[in-house]
This record gives sequence, C-alpha cells and structure tokens, in this order.
Amino acid sequence: MSSKRKKMPMKKQAAKKAKRKEETDDSDLTDGGEGDAPQPDEVLIAGHGDVLDELSPLPQELLNTLLQPVGQLVFFGAVNWDAAGKREFKGVKMVPNLWSPHRFGDWKVRLAVSGCTAAHNVLVDGDGKTYTFGRNPQGQLGLDNTTSTAKPLLVPALEKMNVISAACGRHHTLFLTDTGTVYACGDNKSGQCGVGNLQPQILTPTRINYRGPPIVKIGCGAEFSVILDIKGGLHTFGLPEYGQLGHNTDGKYFKTATKLCYNFQTSPKRVVLYIEKSKDGHVSPVDVTEIVDFSCGPNHTVCIDSRKRAFSWGFGGFGRLGHAEQKDEMVPRLIKCFDTQSRGVRSVHCGSTYTLAITEFNGLFLFGQTKRTGEANMYPKPVQDLAGWNITHIGTSHTSIVISADETCIAWGAAPTFGELGFGDMQKSSTVPKEVTKMQGIKVVGLSMGYWQTLIIASEETPEHKAKVDALKLYEP
Repeated sequence: MSSKRKKMPMKKQAAKKAKRKEETDDSDLTDGGEGDAPQPDEVLIAGHGDVLDELSPLPQELLNTLLQPVGQLVFFGAVNWDAAGKREFKGVKMVPNLWSPHRFGDWKVRLAVSGCTAAHNVLVDGDGKTYTFGRNPQGQLGLDNTTSTAKPLLVPALEKMNVISAACGRHHTLFLTDTGTVYACGDNKSGQCGVGNLQPQILTPTRINYRGPPIVKIGCGAEFSVILDIKGGLHTFGLPEYGQLGHNTDGKYFKTATKLCYNFQTSPKRVVLYIEKSKDGHVSPVDVTEIVDFSCGPNHTVCIDSRKRAFSWGFGGFGRLGHAEQKDEMVPRLIKCFDTQSRGVRSVHCGSTYTLAITEFNGLFLFGQTKRTGEANMYPKPVQDLAGWNITHIGTSHTSIVISADETCIAWGAAPTFGELGFGDMQKSSTVPKEVTKMQGIKVVGLSMGYWQTLIIASEETPEHKAKVDALKLYEP
C-alpha cells in the first residue's frame, strides 16, 4: 500500500508536465505509438459495414463553390519529411530546404492541402484524382504502407472517387468526396479517424462512422477531427484532452490509482451547446442555428455561425481563444470582441498557438502568439501592417503565416524557419509582415501550409500569369 501512495504524486506531476509541454512546444511530430495500447473495454460501434446506402452527389451549385480552379503547384519549405519536428536526425542524407518559391514539377492541381502540425500533404488534380506525399509513419498517406515518399503517389482506394477537400492532422488525414462522404486514414489511437473503434493505424482511407446529412467541410487538429454538415451541424471526434471536442468534458479518468486515461470519441458526435460568459463569470447559452465555417489548431477550434459570430474552445494557452484569459474552454464560447455590428467574422484560420480572423470589412485580427517569446495577444488585435490589403487566402503553420493579397504574398514568422516563408536564403525569417518578392504578379487560387512547408496553387489563366509562374525555379521531387 505504501508504495502505491508514494507513486501517486509522481503521476500527477507527469500529467502537469504534459500540459506544460503543449504550452511551450506543441510541434512535436514524433511518430507516436509509445502510449497505452487501446483499452479493450472501448465500446465498438456495430453496423459499420461496407454495404452502404447509395451515395448521390452534393447539389451542383454547392459543388461549384467548393471546387477551386486548377493551377500550377508552387512549393517552398523543407522536404526532409522524416526529419520534421525532430531535433536531430542521424544517418539520413538531408536535402537542402527550398528557401524560395519553386514550381513543383509539372503538377496541375485544384487542391493542395497540409496542416499546421502536419509533415504530409494531399494533392487533387483536375480530374479529382488524389495523390499524397510526405511523412507516413502511421499510414496517413493512405497508401496501405508506412513508407514516407517525397514524390506524390496516387491513393488507390480513392481512385474511383471525386475528392473535393482534404485535411491533415499530425498523423492522420481526412478526405471529403463530392457525395458529402468522409474517409479517414492514419493514426487512430485517439479515435481521430472516426471509424467507431480504436484500431491503432488505418492504412487505407476508410469511411467514417457517420450517417447524418452530407458533409461539406472537414478539418483536423493534431489528434482530433471536426466535420460540418450541409445543415450547419458541427461534429467532432478524437482526443478530448483540452476540451477541443466541445462536448463539455476533457474525457479524463483514472483507470487505476496512478493511471490517467481518456474517453476517446471514436465516432462523430454533434456539438450541441454554445455559450457566452459575462465579465462576472455568468454563463448563458447562445442560440446557434447554423455553423458556416471553422478552423482547427493542434488543440483548439474556432467556428463562425450564420450571424457572423465567432466561437472558440479547447486549449487556452497564450490567449489563442480570444477571451483575454488562458483557461481551457470545454464548449464553444462566444468571442465578445467580434460580437458587434461592424466586426462580423468572414473567415477564421488557426495556427499552432494563435488564431487569425478576417472581419466583414477585410480587417485582419490576430490573437494568441506566433513567436516563442514576448507578449501574447490575449484578445483579438488588428494586424495594422495589412490594413488596406485585399486578403484572398491565408496559410497558418507552426509559427509562420503566409497570406495572399492583391496578386502577391505576404509572410512572417520567427526563427527557426525552414523556407516556408519563401524569402530566399539571405533572410530566412521575419517577425513583421514582409512581401515575398518572388510571388509578385502571381495570382494565388489556393494556399495551404504544413508544419514547415507552403503549398500554393498559382493561376495560369493569362499569358502574364503563366510567364510569372514559368520564371520560378523548378523542383522535381
């Protein structure tokens, strides 16, 4: 008995340390798999077979808004996929980072996606064919293996499907087809693939355990996932550790006196409660009829409803939730700053420890912290350097940001950077927004960032635009 009593405080300290780790460095891209084996007492959801109802495509008008034009893939950043997030990597020849924008082979794509904690990428060409490349220790590329690849490879399981969107978590991937159906692959130790069980790895894209209205948007945090249905319902699944699922719990329980475990959410569950808090801490529910957009950071989520109000929940460190405090929020909480007539939110974009929001009148606000030192924005503050720019796309990375506006790109991020800002090898980082000179005159029709890479889809509609893209250096993976 006495030995058990001695162990207990140690365990509590370990739990605290894990929390602090997220606050200082939630970039850890290690391969995972060291944790506990999935609990055998997890409830498996029956009836998730392959015999499924007949799928019909989403309405054409909606598909027209979701499908982006095809353009040339432009890439900058690091390409040593297996080394991402690791402090040292022995025995492997390292390829130089691409410090400035490069044409990525002759890849013509309509979708290029990564995620702020991801070292893997998804490409979809003009025919809806899906390719993946990058890091793959948990099968997140969906290629039925765990071998990383620098060259994009066709995903055989999706070959007959028309993929219209994708999302990348730390080690898992979601794919959305034109029928509003979601497929997932990769790490599933926390249930983040949503297939109804805790099978540790899912090596090929598998349909998630969801039978509601068609899905129109998907997103991934580090170890959790969010999907939005056509009727405006938001559903989440995966790791609940910081309240990032919005179900009013962090899912923690002690399996034994010293063993802390989580109740993972293995199938999509709808977020049903939205709240606001007054200054004196009084909590009242907010009537939300329809969610129209959302974005996920590693452990937090921000969404917008049809009345252009923004709500945030999950990990609260550095003020990334915009509530002027660092408390974790277990359910979506109204961000008071945007709840005024002139500050309705048009779009939200989450990075690792920060969030960006664009208001109706094109104002860009930042809350949280992009640097690892100095003051954090505890509530939304305007980014004055970008006042007056017509912002079209935003990419958020671990600590870097790339924005496309007025046929150029603006980027900033504190060191260390890996080329994802595209400034060239003379200046590798910048703490203030700075124009990416090589992108001047290039029309951006798609933009996404990974942990240390930037993917841009550049328009080749006009001879001028094509000439600008052709002038970039070529990178052949």
